[in-house]
Amino acid sequence: MELQKAEYTTNNATEILQSLSRSITEAKDLVNKCQRGTISNSESELKSNMSHLERVIKEMGACLTLIPSSTFQGQEYAEVSVQALSNEMLSAHFEVGQSQGLQTKELDPHKNFSEEGRNEESVTIESDLYRASVEESTDNSRELNDPDFVEFLKPTSLCRPRKHISSSSSSTSLARMTDHMEPLYQTFYCPLTKQIMDDPVTLQSGVTYDRKAITEWLEESDNSQGIFCPTTGQKLLSRVLKTNVALKTTIEEWKERNEVARINISRSALFVSASPSMVLEAIRDLQDICKRKQYNKIQVHNAGILPLLCKLLKYKDRDVRYAALELLQELTKEDDDSKIMISEMVDMPTVIKMMSSGHQPIRHAALLLLLELSRSESLQEKIGSVPGGILMLIRIKYNQPDDAFSSEKADEILKNLESSPENIKKMAENGLLEPLLKHLTEGSEEMQTEMAEYLGEISLGNDRDTYVAERASPPLIKMVHGGNTLTRTAAFKALAKIASCHPNAKILAKSGIIQIMVEEMFTRRIYGEPINSKSEAAAMLANILEAGLDLENLQVNSHGHRLASDYVLYNFIEMIKHSTPDDLNINLIRILLCLAKSPRSMSTIVSMVKESEASYTLVELLNNPHEELGIAAIKLLIVLIPYMGHIIVERLCKTAGQPENLILGRNETTRITQKQAVSSTFLAKLPHQSLTLNLALLRKNTVPAILQQINQIQGTCIRTGRYVIPYLEGLVSILVRFTTTLYEPQMLFLARDYNFTSVFTELLMKTSSDEVQRLSAIGLENLSLESINLSKPPQIKKTKFLKLFYPPKFLSSISSKKRQLPLCPVHRGACSSQNTFCLVDAKAVERLLACLDHENVEVVEAALSAVCTLLDDEVDVEMSVGMLCEVNAIQLVLNAVKEHKGEGLWKKSFWLIDRFLVKGGSRCASDISQDRLLPATLVNAFHHGDIDTRQMAERILRHLNKMPNFPTSHYTM
Repeated sequence: MELQKAEYTTNNATEILQSLSRSITEAKDLVNKCQRGTISNSESELKSNMSHLERVIKEMGACLTLIPSSTFQGQEYAEVSVQALSNEMLSAHFEVGQSQGLQTKELDPHKNFSEEGRNEESVTIESDLYRASVEESTDNSRELNDPDFVEFLKPTSLCRPRKHISSSSSSTSLARMTDHMEPLYQTFYCPLTKQIMDDPVTLQSGVTYDRKAITEWLEESDNSQGIFCPTTGQKLLSRVLKTNVALKTTIEEWKERNEVARINISRSALFVSASPSMVLEAIRDLQDICKRKQYNKIQVHNAGILPLLCKLLKYKDRDVRYAALELLQELTKEDDDSKIMISEMVDMPTVIKMMSSGHQPIRHAALLLLLELSRSESLQEKIGSVPGGILMLIRIKYNQPDDAFSSEKADEILKNLESSPENIKKMAENGLLEPLLKHLTEGSEEMQTEMAEYLGEISLGNDRDTYVAERASPPLIKMVHGGNTLTRTAAFKALAKIASCHPNAKILAKSGIIQIMVEEMFTRRIYGEPINSKSEAAAMLANILEAGLDLENLQVNSHGHRLASDYVLYNFIEMIKHSTPDDLNINLIRILLCLAKSPRSMSTIVSMVKESEASYTLVELLNNPHEELGIAAIKLLIVLIPYMGHIIVERLCKTAGQPENLILGRNETTRITQKQAVSSTFLAKLPHQSLTLNLALLRKNTVPAILQQINQIQGTCIRTGRYVIPYLEGLVSILVRFTTTLYEPQMLFLARDYNFTSVFTELLMKTSSDEVQRLSAIGLENLSLESINLSKPPQIKKTKFLKLFYPPKFLSSISSKKRQLPLCPVHRGACSSQNTFCLVDAKAVERLLACLDHENVEVVEAALSAVCTLLDDEVDVEMSVGMLCEVNAIQLVLNAVKEHKGEGLWKKSFWLIDRFLVKGGSRCASDISQDRLLPATLVNAFHHGDIDTRQMAERILRHLNKMPNFPTSHYTM
């Protein structure tokens, strides 16, 4: 073998060192070949080559000593390095062991010769670290267990202490899967730490140490006689540390070559799914390699280790999972390409799941890995798209008391994910609104528009609505006022969402939204916009007004107009037209309904509706196919009925399809709808004495449909639904309206034909609605008042002349054959519940009296009114009183007086008691006088009642001998 000699006559000492370093590298390559047996299998020939190599190296070392000192002028560090290298080369020694394995024996140049003589055996350094065959394992085991080599193989932990693993066993297990590694030289070790040096420096004594170790040693030395070399004991005149460039370069090159082999070793351990201890050791070794250089991470990528690491995230051993997470995190640091590669291979839901692991190290490692990945903008949306990922991060963020580290890292991840608008939306949906509000306030116009769109889409909880309104209202109003079309559209949508929550009304009003919305409705004219800003503005205004603000004092423009002013109301009413979009009409009506709550506004609205076409428009809107618009129109008409009920009836009866469609309108479902409920209520609220409306309902044959619906509700067909009771009450009230116009023959025949007396009697008890009971009692009262006129002595013969008064066939189902009826004791004629509406014959008296025990005073008053018809002057009062006494009516009336207070109830009760006292004789007087609480009630009414009540109370007190027998009602008590 020929080795190129370094020409030491050159003036550049550094080039000499580099040339020698290359020669040494070639020599070490030869050593490796000898170890593998690729040069010769002959032991003698191998020894010959080794001897030649040793001699050449020593000669080169001797050559280095001949370099004159003048060559190193200005480069003192090079002189020291050359001296150290010369000593190492002069000490080189090679020999062949029993198994033809080359062993390197290096003499320690820092020991004196006497020490070497005493320690003939030098430290044995591994030359071929991994056996090539099973047969070599026994011979190499001693070399594999060398403590210095084992320490070199052992990786350092990044974050936490790991399980104790035997260095010998783990290293040997890895060695079984390897090819080979280059040998270690004694000169690589620091004499102080016995570790491979990272930054070798040479002292004045010529001994080389690791910079960190010798620096610490010199700082700790406190010798007043001077500083001495820790190895040679030579006194040092200078503390200057000279970098041993040659040795440092050699160590670095050695590490680089061996790191490739270590990567392959670890890859093999991971690939074959070795034992947990071997897999863990391989991962730790890869961590140590990756931490040294960024380029080593590329080597790991190229070795195909990433897929193996990703699979280890589901490994059964949690220490392995933790180590795999740590290594993946290390690979992602300061390398976007690695982040992308890892994100494509790793199962992101698995990493997300590991964030909530019960094992804290795994939880922290998963968060750190995700934090590194989230720093890449291209991966932020992918991370956010993992189902439940952002929700878990938010939960961890707010779990600070239990795990502050996890909370901090989760917060950092969320802040990184904010770069993606889609992630911001997911955060808002999962309860983290701050990013959305921050970008809405501080972001670019495009970002603000996008945030406003999201705010209009997501559903906010009641506990967050107020906070969002306070933060978002100012920027959104600004966007509406001065933004482009897309921005305005998004802002309108977001404001509508905020305004739909009534608690936000005051916040929005304070921010000036009412003025902006009124301006949009009355003055803004921008054609071609993709949104109908008037409809949006009206919807928001209606939502705000429905919250119950003080409407009269809300200013709507710079001219001083108030919301309840004639100018504003006129514009609202004028905008209600057929040509107006349905949504706008709905919201205009909602606004008017809110304003109608103010008496001042109500009078203005009524006046304007009467004088304009709005009354016709509102009634005609009942036929609009848009159900919500029809409902809104009916609600406004119901509010207007007390002020212009007959005008509404007139408009209604002149409208095509009305009023029958309010009852007979199609309902494709079996459930009662809101429109059916408000329609029946509307008809019930219209003036009952309006014969025009009653006849219109009769002629359109609505009564059979009404009775059918009542029977279905009372039966088992329709029992549930929020609108069932209002619908039933409206239907019963429509029947009652017919009883107010019984003077019209067609109404009389209608009541007879469908036996209204029996219908109302049944409804008294078979209902859970107080209003239905009250209306039924009113209906019976109206029918009973007519009984006085209808009850006649029985006819013996029917003449042709009387036939003219019988109803036509389509209105009557009464049998043509008249039967003899017994005389009614009350009405003194031939009575029946169907023909004369007699309450006695209908067995309604007992049910009316039962209602006197009702908790609802209005039901009690209605029942008393119906009973009073049986004591009218035109009936046989004495017979009626006797009949009522037999069913304990006196006691029930007295109980009602005790339980309830009120002018109306007092009048009816006192009137009945007075009739009992006058017509009932001593028995009734005795029963009444025995009631101890009645006098106190009478006195109270005598003091505080109106004139009629005082007069009736006075008469009863006089009957009971509680007052003098002269009139006192004209006195003020």
